[in-house]
Amino acid sequence: MQVLWKGPGYLWPMTTWEYATIPLLIHNTKAILDQWGADGWELVQVVSGPDGNGLVAYLKRPRGEK
Repeated sequence: MQVLWKGPGYLWPMTTWEYATIPLLIHNTKAILDQWGADGWELVQVVSGPDGNGLVAYLKRPRGEK
């Protein structure tokens, strides 16, 4: 869905995003990210998991892309 952002005398299309968080298995990280990337998701950040073990990836893609 695109909405318009109004600046001084202009209207610009503004992208709206959807987000996902996924656990990353350390032995399969590339395959997991490749699959999500093939589905249109862009990696934003990777951080340590909530228990300090493992990794969690934050991803985004424009709303409406599947």
